[in-house]
Amino acid sequence: MSGHYEQISARDMRLVVAASSAGTIFEWYDFFIYGTLASIIGKTFFPAGNQTLQLLLVWAGFAIGFGFRPLGAILFGFFGDKLGRKYTFLATVTLMGIATAGVGLIPSAETIGMAAPFVIIALRILQGLALGGEYGGATIYVSEHAAPDRRGYHTGYIQASVVGGFVLSVAVVLSTRFLIPPAAFETWGWRVPFLLSLALLAISLWMRLKLNESPVFRQMQEEGEIAGNPFVESFTYPGNKKRIFIALFGITGGLTTIWYTAFFSSLSFLYGPMHMDTTTAQVVVGLAGLVSMPFFVLFGSMSDRVGRKKPIVWGYALTLVLLFPAFWAMGSLANPGLSAAAKAAPVAVSGPDCNYDPFATTQKTRCGRLLEDLTAAGIPYRLAKADATGLFIGTVAAPLSDYSWNDPKARRAQLATWLEAAGYDLAPQSPPLANLLGIGALLVLLGALSGATYGSVAALLAEMFPAHVRYSSMSIPYHIGAGYFGGFLPLIAGYIVARSGDAYAGLWYTWVFVAIAFAVGVWGIPSGPPRDFSDEEDALAG
Repeated sequence: MSGHYEQISARDMRLVVAASSAGTIFEWYDFFIYGTLASIIGKTFFPAGNQTLQLLLVWAGFAIGFGFRPLGAILFGFFGDKLGRKYTFLATVTLMGIATAGVGLIPSAETIGMAAPFVIIALRILQGLALGGEYGGATIYVSEHAAPDRRGYHTGYIQASVVGGFVLSVAVVLSTRFLIPPAAFETWGWRVPFLLSLALLAISLWMRLKLNESPVFRQMQEEGEIAGNPFVESFTYPGNKKRIFIALFGITGGLTTIWYTAFFSSLSFLYGPMHMDTTTAQVVVGLAGLVSMPFFVLFGSMSDRVGRKKPIVWGYALTLVLLFPAFWAMGSLANPGLSAAAKAAPVAVSGPDCNYDPFATTQKTRCGRLLEDLTAAGIPYRLAKADATGLFIGTVAAPLSDYSWNDPKARRAQLATWLEAAGYDLAPQSPPLANLLGIGALLVLLGALSGATYGSVAALLAEMFPAHVRYSSMSIPYHIGAGYFGGFLPLIAGYIVARSGDAYAGLWYTWVFVAIAFAVGVWGIPSGPPRDFSDEEDALAG
């Protein structure tokens, strides 16, 4: 099947981009609202005595949704290549809207017990399935309408829409917090952002029903070139295994870990270990995301002129150099007192069997409980072996004989008293304006790196695969990369931080995946000017 471009009017192209982008924003809003309200979701549906365990359970539920994205990609990719692009992404946005509204209607664990987390997980699975079909549908639909020399620019709006969904989720949460009294928000007000999904679903369906089917798919129908089994043919078409490998490890594996680190890891880092006021952190990250959105369109448009490969591999290279320094600087600006106290009075823990299991409700040893309390407080520590459990804050030994070992709330209050006496400030932080501007600038830098590696990807993936299996072929590697490498990032990075006591240790997860993506991308991403798959026998040649 050769590529087919059917020129449409500028007005119709704006409708194609607007309807596809709006639907993508709403769908990602639905998916991200769970992560934005992670702390309340944990208390409502995943009660646990271990505060760290509670947060990890929330991120596990977050990851489960991502884990089912590849299955959604297979399922809806099949329908997209068999039945058409338009009606498939109408189905995905409907499923997502209904599943998200369902989260806002489920009674708490206090009311229905263990049924609550199981129902939430089931709804997350439905969201994952829907999202697995959405991205491929929206990006292919836009790319198959766009002029070849403007494909990166037009599909860049779809990439920016992913950030738009995150920004919208933060904006809605902040608005509802402002309008609803704090006590009421904690009780029932947090459900409003989820129920809003029904209104967004209605808008999205109204816009997308105005669209016509993709001209490429219509041509395939006319020529009788619809794939018999798109999933199987995605792996049997000549050269496609190599393309899928490159798409997975050289493209999506890198861009998705950068994206989630820039927006989700930074948010949890600021209001977690750095003790920044939650609302302040959400405002700063949300505004930085908003400012970052044009970078996705900018780099998408740039790729139309310089090729798809250059922005991506240069973005990877800069991320490898700047990732740790950006977070170190952010930590210093968010909580200067914590950084200073950690240098002046470093915390050391010693004892026998000094192991901390973040997934245990109750730690087996006293040393493990001490590590649990330090982790919950976001305090870095170093470990040493000894016959008896000990805690040193600087050169001062804490009086552990008075520690309330069996009362988590009481012992954390005791620990906070000792730490504050040594200069640690554990109160919610509201940094001065200059510091907030610095944090915002660093977040925009991370957003720009995400834009460089993500902005041209929709056009690139559409060009890498033959049209008759394009929906399946690009969706499968994209959602494996985004679903597993990116979706599990908060959970795995959080686990690494909890086990190590180092707030920055989780960044190694991102760094390793970006390093792999850089190596594979340099080797395998097509060089030279953009070209449609139909222009050559093998889109990876050259």
